[in-house]
Amino acid sequence: MKSHTPLWLLGALGALAAPAFAVDTAAWKCETCPFEAGSSGSIDAGLALQSGKSAKFADYSGYDRSGAHVLLGGTLRHRGADGLFADLAAADLGLDSRSLAAELGREGRYALRFGYSQLPRHLTDSATTPFLGHGGAVLTLPAGFPAPTTAAMPLAATLQPVDIGYDRKILDLGATLPTAGPWSWRADLRHERREGTQRGAGSFFSTTSQLVLPVDQVTDRLELAAAYSGHALQATLGYHASIFRSHTPALTWSNPFSMGTLSAPAGQLALAPDNQLHQLIAAAAWSPGGSLRFSGDLAFGRLTQDEPFVAATLNPALTVPALPAASLHGRVDTLDANLRVSAQPLAALRVHASVTRNQRDNRTPALTMPLVATDLFSGVGTRTTLPHGFTRDRFRLGADHRGPGSLKLAGGLEHERIERTLQAARITREDTLWLRGSVQVRDNVGMTLKLAHAQRKASDYRPVEGIEPPENPLLRKFNQADRRRSSAALRSDLSFGENLALGVAVDVAVDDYTRSAVGLTDARSADVSADLAYAVSEATRLSLFAQADAVQSVQAGSQSAGNPDWTGRVKDRVALIGAGVTYSALKGRLELGANLAVSRARSETIVRTGASAPPFPAATTELDSLKLFAQWRFNDQLSLHGSYRYERTAARDWQLDGVQPATVPNLLAFGEQPPRGTVHLLGLVLRYRF
Repeated sequence: MKSHTPLWLLGALGALAAPAFAVDTAAWKCETCPFEAGSSGSIDAGLALQSGKSAKFADYSGYDRSGAHVLLGGTLRHRGADGLFADLAAADLGLDSRSLAAELGREGRYALRFGYSQLPRHLTDSATTPFLGHGGAVLTLPAGFPAPTTAAMPLAATLQPVDIGYDRKILDLGATLPTAGPWSWRADLRHERREGTQRGAGSFFSTTSQLVLPVDQVTDRLELAAAYSGHALQATLGYHASIFRSHTPALTWSNPFSMGTLSAPAGQLALAPDNQLHQLIAAAAWSPGGSLRFSGDLAFGRLTQDEPFVAATLNPALTVPALPAASLHGRVDTLDANLRVSAQPLAALRVHASVTRNQRDNRTPALTMPLVATDLFSGVGTRTTLPHGFTRDRFRLGADHRGPGSLKLAGGLEHERIERTLQAARITREDTLWLRGSVQVRDNVGMTLKLAHAQRKASDYRPVEGIEPPENPLLRKFNQADRRRSSAALRSDLSFGENLALGVAVDVAVDDYTRSAVGLTDARSADVSADLAYAVSEATRLSLFAQADAVQSVQAGSQSAGNPDWTGRVKDRVALIGAGVTYSALKGRLELGANLAVSRARSETIVRTGASAPPFPAATTELDSLKLFAQWRFNDQLSLHGSYRYERTAARDWQLDGVQPATVPNLLAFGEQPPRGTVHLLGLVLRYRF
């Protein structure tokens, strides 16, 4: 039995005793107060040694070379008695994946934010090319080009390795200004720059070259918001802008192939065009009383793109009519609206409903363009652009019910209607019914089951006029075709005492495109996973997990733009197993841990045309990863952290395996091979806390 003295009685006794005793409270210190004051932080300094190099390992991580890497980072936290605060965090300052974040201000008055991060993308390190000037807007060729085939090109003397990838550098600035009343103001600015290269390709009739495309792009985002927070009403009004600029609007490359009188000396590719988005956003939530609550949001946006067109061709031997306009004059108006309501009419029942509209009104003018076939031929006739749009309306109704004992039931209905312009299916409607139930079968066994069924129907499906050559009238695009989808998910959680917990989950889905003669006709997926957590002792904890995914799809095609005469089947399977263990000893001074992950992926493509032909080889990927880490605390301020990381990648892909720059006579390839390699990384960091 617990006894306590009421606070009001303690206060009264203290007031009565005050005249008799003079107590000096200046030296008193609150040991349990949630408020902190002063400064604290940490400094990390160390070194990492890397053996081996892999674009896959370097992607996002910044470990892009063998040798030594400097590891620097730290944190700083300050809280002043006058409400002044500051937080600073830095990580990986010696790597290309460095980041820095800071926030300072005065509690209840203002907060200023600053952030900088760098994210490296390494797409491949096994590509070679004879082109000169990669990374720029013009690719030229050395002496000895052009040639009729890749075998006749002087590749042995002109190929040079090129790492393809780019860096993302992001600068964030922000401020929040709360007021004494219910209003607050917020502003955020992000400046993002991408610099480097990426893969591309260009063709002249029957010849193709893989090209290194330049990446020199800037995206600026601005968000302004005013927020109101009252007892029953909360609301936000904001403005969002996103402005994208590419400093390299087009790439020009020399033609490495000679084709007699049909040859074109150079080609040109338009790259990502400059564009803008401006959006006004409003959101509100209102609770009039009880459990009834209304909420919604509304956004009006406008996207524009008016980058000048590149020339229809650079081939001086072709006479091409002038383009109908100097630029696209692209404009799309968007509307996104959501209205939600929820209530709890009974103690055990909660209901909710929502209505959503997403509208894309494409006001880009349709342009009739002259035809040019791969810079070698002037086409017959013209082509007209198709600026399509859509309106999507979605209605949802759901309920959650708490039944007897541990039983919980939930269910809902969803209806979606999409109306499109200048697309094959003008209107599609989809209805979905779902049910979910969970129950604690025994004290140590819990189960959850979810079932769902959806059916989509297209009111009409007609090939779009103006597409040349005309589409097969039997073709059904998978996102607009009639479809039945059924899915089921089962999850079971078991506990054995206080030290052992096991979870098992199964998730399956079946898509049936019954009325698609040509196109995707069937798709199935299955996912099985299990996870186990075991507390071996107070000092040792073990975790295990495993997951297997299988996805299969079947497609029917027609070589004659009529009835189906071939089928394709794709089977993808992925398996992942892993384990982790942590160990603490010597009263927390020593901590050890390890994580192991092994994954295998396999993709098979089977095409049946009625003729005997060898099947496509399977594409496989193997990834093994091991991480070991240790920490030794010398005292409360100083600790030593060690880590070891091993990663092995081995992939096989018939599209890349053995395909060198001269393997295919009319394809000047990079010679890029699937990622394979082993990397060892050993790190040691000294951390000082103050």
